[in-house]
Amino acid sequence: MTAQKKKLYKHLNQSVYCRLGISPVHGIGVFAIRAIPKGVHPLQTMSEPKEIKFTRKEIAKLPKSVREQIKIFCYYFKDEVQVSTMGLNTMDIAFYLNHSKNPNLRMKKSGDFEALRNIRAGEELMMDYDHSFGEKHVF
Repeated sequence: MTAQKKKLYKHLNQSVYCRLGISPVHGIGVFAIRAIPKGVHPLQTMSEPKEIKFTRKEIAKLPKSVREQIKIFCYYFKDEVQVSTMGLNTMDIAFYLNHSKNPNLRMKKSGDFEALRNIRAGEELMMDYDHSFGEKHVF
Protein backbone atom coordinates (compact mmCIF):
# COMPACT_ATOMS: atom_id res chain seq x y z
CA MET A 1 0.00 0.00 0.00
CA THR A 2 1.41 3.41 -0.96
CA ALA A 3 1.97 6.06 1.72
CA GLN A 4 -0.83 8.21 0.30
CA LYS A 5 -3.23 5.26 0.26
CA LYS A 6 -2.29 4.41 3.89
CA LYS A 7 -2.92 8.02 4.93
CA LEU A 8 -6.31 8.06 3.20
CA TYR A 9 -7.27 4.67 4.69
CA LYS A 10 -6.39 5.91 8.18
CA HIS A 11 -8.51 9.05 7.60
CA LEU A 12 -11.48 6.98 6.40
CA ASN A 13 -11.17 4.61 9.35
CA GLN A 14 -10.54 7.13 12.13
CA SER A 15 -11.77 10.57 11.06
CA VAL A 16 -14.98 10.24 9.00
CA TYR A 17 -18.00 10.72 11.26
CA CYS A 18 -20.52 12.78 9.30
CA ARG A 19 -22.71 13.21 6.24
CA LEU A 20 -24.99 15.91 4.92
CA GLY A 21 -28.75 15.47 5.15
CA ILE A 22 -32.06 17.32 5.25
CA SER A 23 -32.31 19.15 8.56
CA PRO A 24 -35.56 19.56 10.50
CA VAL A 25 -34.01 22.79 11.83
CA HIS A 26 -32.99 24.52 8.58
CA GLY A 27 -32.24 23.33 5.04
CA ILE A 28 -29.21 21.06 4.98
CA GLY A 29 -27.44 19.91 8.13
CA VAL A 30 -24.54 17.73 9.26
CA PHE A 31 -25.42 14.35 10.78
CA ALA A 32 -23.36 11.73 12.61
CA ILE A 33 -23.00 8.46 10.66
CA ARG A 34 -21.52 6.80 13.75
CA ALA A 35 -21.10 7.65 17.42
CA ILE A 36 -18.81 10.61 18.08
CA PRO A 37 -17.06 10.55 21.47
CA LYS A 38 -16.87 13.72 23.56
CA GLY A 39 -13.75 15.75 22.73
CA VAL A 40 -13.33 14.38 19.19
CA HIS A 41 -12.93 16.70 16.17
CA PRO A 42 -15.53 15.05 13.90
CA LEU A 43 -14.96 17.25 10.82
CA GLN A 44 -11.26 16.68 10.14
CA THR A 45 -10.30 16.92 6.50
CA MET A 46 -7.33 15.67 4.53
CA SER A 47 -6.48 19.23 3.46
CA GLU A 48 -5.82 22.30 5.55
CA PRO A 49 -8.70 24.75 5.03
CA LYS A 50 -7.53 28.31 4.51
CA GLU A 51 -9.33 31.58 3.92
CA ILE A 52 -8.52 34.80 2.13
CA LYS A 53 -9.88 38.06 3.49
CA PHE A 54 -11.84 40.41 1.25
CA THR A 55 -13.36 43.74 2.15
CA ARG A 56 -17.11 44.18 1.90
CA LYS A 57 -16.36 46.73 -0.82
CA GLU A 58 -14.55 44.10 -2.91
CA ILE A 59 -17.37 41.59 -2.39
CA ALA A 60 -19.93 44.24 -3.44
CA LYS A 61 -18.43 44.22 -6.97
CA LEU A 62 -19.22 40.52 -7.51
CA PRO A 63 -22.41 39.29 -9.23
CA LYS A 64 -25.45 39.38 -6.91
CA SER A 65 -25.94 35.60 -7.01
CA VAL A 66 -22.32 35.03 -5.94
CA ARG A 67 -22.65 37.64 -3.15
CA GLU A 68 -25.70 35.74 -1.88
CA GLN A 69 -23.69 32.50 -1.70
CA ILE A 70 -20.86 34.29 0.10
CA LYS A 71 -23.37 35.71 2.60
CA ILE A 72 -24.65 32.20 3.35
CA PHE A 73 -21.36 30.28 3.45
CA CYS A 74 -18.59 32.69 4.45
CA TYR A 75 -17.56 34.35 7.69
CA TYR A 76 -18.00 38.08 8.11
CA PHE A 77 -15.97 39.97 10.70
CA LYS A 78 -16.31 43.75 10.87
CA ASP A 79 -15.42 44.94 7.33
CA GLU A 80 -13.81 41.64 6.32
CA VAL A 81 -15.23 38.59 4.62
CA GLN A 82 -13.27 35.34 4.81
CA VAL A 83 -13.64 33.19 1.70
CA SER A 84 -12.24 29.66 1.55
CA THR A 85 -9.38 29.11 -0.86
CA MET A 86 -11.41 26.11 -2.10
CA GLY A 87 -13.82 28.62 -3.66
CA LEU A 88 -17.56 28.00 -3.60
CA ASN A 89 -17.77 24.98 -5.90
CA THR A 90 -16.13 22.74 -3.30
CA MET A 91 -17.18 23.26 0.28
CA ASP A 92 -16.18 22.05 3.70
CA ILE A 93 -18.96 20.04 5.37
CA ALA A 94 -18.65 22.45 8.34
CA PHE A 95 -20.36 25.15 6.21
CA TYR A 96 -23.60 23.24 6.76
CA LEU A 97 -23.57 23.21 10.57
CA ASN A 98 -26.81 24.68 11.90
CA HIS A 99 -27.20 26.95 14.93
CA SER A 100 -28.47 25.92 18.34
CA LYS A 101 -28.43 27.52 21.79
CA ASN A 102 -27.98 23.93 23.06
CA PRO A 103 -25.06 22.82 20.85
CA ASN A 104 -23.30 19.46 20.81
CA LEU A 105 -20.26 20.88 18.99
CA ARG A 106 -18.10 23.97 19.34
CA MET A 107 -15.50 25.70 17.24
CA LYS A 108 -12.30 26.36 19.13
CA LYS A 109 -10.16 29.47 18.59
CA SER A 110 -7.87 27.34 16.41
CA GLY A 111 -10.79 26.74 14.00
CA ASP A 112 -10.97 23.05 14.93
CA PHE A 113 -14.26 21.60 16.12
CA GLU A 114 -14.83 19.62 19.29
CA ALA A 115 -17.74 17.43 20.38
CA LEU A 116 -19.06 18.87 23.65
CA ARG A 117 -20.60 15.53 24.63
CA ASN A 118 -21.04 12.06 23.16
CA ILE A 119 -23.08 12.36 19.96
CA ARG A 120 -25.24 9.46 18.77
CA ALA A 121 -25.30 8.11 15.21
CA GLY A 122 -28.08 9.91 13.30
CA GLU A 123 -27.97 13.02 15.49
CA GLU A 124 -27.55 16.43 13.84
CA LEU A 125 -24.40 18.30 14.79
CA MET A 126 -25.19 21.82 15.98
CA MET A 127 -23.08 24.76 17.10
CA ASP A 128 -23.86 28.04 18.82
CA TYR A 129 -22.99 30.70 16.22
CA ASP A 130 -23.10 33.45 18.86
CA HIS A 131 -20.48 31.73 20.99
CA SER A 132 -18.26 30.63 18.08
CA PHE A 133 -18.31 33.89 16.14
CA GLY A 134 -18.71 36.36 19.01
CA GLU A 135 -21.80 38.08 17.66
CA LYS A 136 -25.57 37.83 18.00
CA HIS A 137 -27.40 35.90 15.27
CA VAL A 138 -31.12 36.34 14.71
CA PHE A 139 -33.08 33.86 12.61
